[in-house]
Amino acid sequence: QACTYPCQCPSQPLQCPAGTSHVLDACGCCKVCARQLGELCSLHKPCDHHKGLYCNFSKIHRGSGICLAHEGATCDLLGKIYHNGESFQPTCKLQCICMDGAIGCIPLCSDDLRLPSPECPNPRRVKLHNKCCEEWVCEEGSEENRFETAMAVFREDPAQKPELNNLQENCLVQTTEWSACSKSCGMGISARVTNDNPQCRLEKETRLCMVRPCDFPMEKNKKGKKCVRTPKPRQSLHFELSGCTSTRSYRPKFCGSCSDGRCCTPYLTSTVEVEFRCPEGDFFHRKMMFIKMCSCHYDCPRDNDIFLATYHRRMIGDHV
Repeated sequence: QACTYPCQCPSQPLQCPAGTSHVLDACGCCKVCARQLGELCSLHKPCDHHKGLYCNFSKIHRGSGICLAHEGATCDLLGKIYHNGESFQPTCKLQCICMDGAIGCIPLCSDDLRLPSPECPNPRRVKLHNKCCEEWVCEEGSEENRFETAMAVFREDPAQKPELNNLQENCLVQTTEWSACSKSCGMGISARVTNDNPQCRLEKETRLCMVRPCDFPMEKNKKGKKCVRTPKPRQSLHFELSGCTSTRSYRPKFCGSCSDGRCCTPYLTSTVEVEFRCPEGDFFHRKMMFIKMCSCHYDCPRDNDIFLATYHRRMIGDHV
């Protein structure tokens, strides 16, 4: 009854605390900051359904309720118990949530990578007094060192020194190979460093990656073969990310398994931009790895954990 159409939403962008979802109000008009566990809620102030919260109207009257979590497993972090749906901050650098026994965290400090550039030849992160997050400072080096660092990513042209307004033309593009996927199954992240941008600045670039789904049925090896290298799912599938689903269905290749102790990891990949649609109607695009070929080898991640491994293989031959 309180809805008015056409919708009139605030012109200023919505500012919500870290880790708080943007959800539609009851009118289906405007995005609002979702209410968290234990907070008051109403039809116009919905709970964060991405975290499994719902508005319970049985305990408070006059159209208001309180955000509760559906029953689920608790989380234990360093001896402290957190309830399902509970948000907490174990350090000033992390905002975490317990979701049915699993803990997910987002960083509160930017983890961007800043490498030398003409305007900042000696970048350094420093800890400032009374501040949790480190900040970048640009140290002035000697003129000789400054020139050498700034020239590192430019083509040598003795007739003309590169000017800042002519960076792209003189830029010598440098790109590292993509790192191994952060997860051995399910959706993970792969990263690389490149200066292929208008500023010719070395920056960190990420893409989504999936070596294999966690519930992927492994095919039986053919007679005489020890490995199934790159099996394809029998049916096309939609990718899911944070409750949002890819608008297109795909039939990607995945890396298989071996019966002789070897493991299979991506070797030849491409990068494709995938469009996702969220339940609230929003769309966004993310770069994603698509496997062309896997290799089977004994250089395996230890304990199935890519971060604890002496694992140095990289994916090659990427084409966007």
